[in-house]
Amino acid sequence: MPEDSTSSALTQLADICGVATQYWDQSGEQLTIAPETLHAVLHSLGFDTSSESAITESLERVRTRDWRRMLPAFTVGVQGQERRLWVHVTHGDPVSVWVEAEDGFRTDLAQMDYWVEPVTVDAVLVGEASFVIPADLHIGYYTIHATSLERTATAQMAMTPARLHPELIAGERQWGFMEQLYATRSRQSWGLGDLHDCADVATWSATELGAGFLLINPLHAAAPTKPMAPSPYLPVSRRFSNPIYLRIEDLPEYSELGKKVRKRIEKLAKTLRALNTSTELLDRDAVWASKRVALEIIFAEGLTKKRAQQFADYCQREGQGLVNFAVWSTLCDVYGSNGATWPMEYREVTNAAVTQFAVTRATDVQFHMWMQFIVDEQLAHTQLAAKSAGMAIGIMLDLAVGVHPEGSDAWALSSVLAQNVGVGAPPDMYNQLGQNWHQPPWHPIALAEANYQPYRDLLRAMMRNAGGLRIDHVLGLFRMWWVPSGMQANKGTFVRFDFEAMIGLLVLEAHRAGVLVIGEDLGTVEPWVQEVLRDRGILGTSVLWFESGDDGAALAPEHWRKEVLASVTVHDLPPTAGFLRDEHVRIRHELGLLARDVEDERADAKSQREAWAQILRERNWLEQDNQAVTESELDAVCLALHRALGASPSRLVGLSLPDVIGDRRAQNQPGTDQEYPNWRIPMTDAQGQVLLIEDLQSRTAQVQAFVNALN
Repeated sequence: MPEDSTSSALTQLADICGVATQYWDQSGEQLTIAPETLHAVLHSLGFDTSSESAITESLERVRTRDWRRMLPAFTVGVQGQERRLWVHVTHGDPVSVWVEAEDGFRTDLAQMDYWVEPVTVDAVLVGEASFVIPADLHIGYYTIHATSLERTATAQMAMTPARLHPELIAGERQWGFMEQLYATRSRQSWGLGDLHDCADVATWSATELGAGFLLINPLHAAAPTKPMAPSPYLPVSRRFSNPIYLRIEDLPEYSELGKKVRKRIEKLAKTLRALNTSTELLDRDAVWASKRVALEIIFAEGLTKKRAQQFADYCQREGQGLVNFAVWSTLCDVYGSNGATWPMEYREVTNAAVTQFAVTRATDVQFHMWMQFIVDEQLAHTQLAAKSAGMAIGIMLDLAVGVHPEGSDAWALSSVLAQNVGVGAPPDMYNQLGQNWHQPPWHPIALAEANYQPYRDLLRAMMRNAGGLRIDHVLGLFRMWWVPSGMQANKGTFVRFDFEAMIGLLVLEAHRAGVLVIGEDLGTVEPWVQEVLRDRGILGTSVLWFESGDDGAALAPEHWRKEVLASVTVHDLPPTAGFLRDEHVRIRHELGLLARDVEDERADAKSQREAWAQILRERNWLEQDNQAVTESELDAVCLALHRALGASPSRLVGLSLPDVIGDRRAQNQPGTDQEYPNWRIPMTDAQGQVLLIEDLQSRTAQVQAFVNALN
C-alpha cells in the first residue's frame, strides 16, 4: 500500500473512475478525501492500487477499455435529441450499423463526419466511426447491430422520453396522507397494518377528504426468519415484497377452505388482533410467525386450476429473478438468514449445489414464489381501490436506497454490486457524524455491462402496481457516498454513476407505467442535480424545516419550488408535535449523536421555531399575541405550519398522518440500529393512546382542520 500522500496517478485514476478526491460538505467547506479511502474504494471497483506500477496499469486498462469493444456496453438516447454512437473497428475498415426495435422494425443509422484519432491497442490500430442516433426514434428499447467485414457485434439501447409530465397525472395540485403502513392498524389487522388497511385509508381519505394519493413506507422483502429486521429501508430485496403485509382473509384461497381449517386460522388471527390496541412496540416476529403458519396451511390445501394458471403466468413473467429470491428464502429457512454461515457450496448463486438444492426443496421454493404472487396481487387490488375511490395518483410506493449486505439481492446480484463498501451519507442535518447503512451499492461498470437489467427489473416491479414512486435519496442515481468496510461513516467518498442512463431508464419505465416520480433530493445535493430532475419531469422534495434562503434564514412558503412533494415533516424526523418540543434534539443527545453541545442545539431549535412563528404571524396564520412560542401555543403552531404548507406552490402536498392526531414519537432516528426502537412505534394520539383506522374515521373534524389548512 502506498504512503499516506496521495499520488498524482492515484488522483488521476480516481477522477477517471468517478471517485471523488474532494467534495463540498453541507456547510460549504471543501474537504479532501484521505488516500486510504481512495485505495479502498478503487479496489472495490476492481482496480489494483497496491503500487505505483499497479496504478499505472489500472490507468491503461481504463484508457483502453472502450477501445477494445466494438460497441458501447449500453446506450441511452433522448427523444428529440440526436446522439452520436461510436463504433470501434480496425482503422480503415468499413462498417455499417442499424438498430432493431422491440417489434423487429429496423432503422439504418447514418454515419457522421466526426474525426477521432485512432488508438493502438495490442499492436492493432483501432479507429472510431461515428453514427447518428435519430432524434425521432420511438420511445423504447432497441438492439444495435454493427458489422465490419467478418466482425459483428450487438448491444442494447434505450430511447427515453425527454421528460415526464406529472401535471398530466396530478393536475395543478394533489394532497395526500403519508403513513407508515405497519403502524396504521385497524380492528381486523393481525397486529400490523396490512394492504387491506392501506386500501381502507386510501378509500376513506379520497372519498371523505378529497385526497389524491397515499404515500406509504417501502414494502420491500425482509428475511423470512426470526428476528425480522424492522427497517423498511434495509430490505433483503427491493424487487420483491414482504408477505407480512398480506391480509390473509382476502386471499381467494381462503374462501375455499373447509370450516375446520378456517377455524384454525381464525384462532391465529384472534391472538394477533389483541395486539392492535397495545401501546407496546410492534412485534413483527409474532405477526410473521402466525401469518406464515396461516399461509403454509393455505398453500398446502392446493390451488384451483384457474389460480394455478395465474400463478404460473406470474412466475413466467418474473423469471429467474423470482426463482433466485425463493431459493435464497428457502436457504434461510434451513440455514438462517446470515449467508456467511451457510455451507460454502450455497454462498454463490451460480454454484451447481444451489441448483440441486432448489430441486430437492422444490415445494418450499414454490411456496416462497407463491407468497410473492399473492402480495403482488393484493397490491394491485389496493391500487385499484385507491383509483376507484377517485384518487388521481393512488398508492405511492417508496424505493429504498439499497439492500442488506447478507440479503437476497446481495446474493443473487453480487456480480453487479460493489464489494467491501457500504452506502451511507456524509455528515448532514440528519446525523452530524455521517451514516453508514452497510448496503452494497450498484457497481457502475458491471451494471452497464449487464445492460442495466437488474435496475430495469427493479423499476418495473415497483411501478407495476403503483400510481407514484418516491425515490429515497435520489442523489444515489447520480453519486453515492461509499464507506469502505471498517472505516467510520465520515471517512467515505462519493462515487459517480452514469446519471443519464440511471435517470433515463427511470423516466422510460415511469412513462410506460404511467407513474409519477418523486426524488428525495435533500441533504448534500448540488443545484444542478435538482435542475436535471426538474428538466426530466421528476418531482423534488421540500420539507418545511429544511427550506431556507441563500442567507440561511427560513424560506417563506411562497418561494418554494413548484415541482415538488412538500411536507412539514418526514419519516426521519419526529412528528411535528414532537419536533416543536425538541424531540429530535433530546433523542440525539441521549444517544450521543450530537457533534456539539446540546444547549447549542436547543438554542438553534428554538430559533428555528421562532423564525417560523414570525412568518406565520406575518401572514395571520397564527395569532399575534406573543413574540415567543409558548408550550400552550405549540398545537396551534402545528396547524399553522400546515397552512404555510398549503400556501406553497408545490404540486404535491403530503400530510403526515401522525401529525393530524398529535402523535409525538419519532419512527426513526437516522444513524442508529438498536439504540432507538426504529420502525416499531405504533400510531398514537397526543395522549399516547393507540389510534386505529376506525378511530381516525370518527375524528373527522380534527382531521378536516388539517386538510382545510392545505386548501
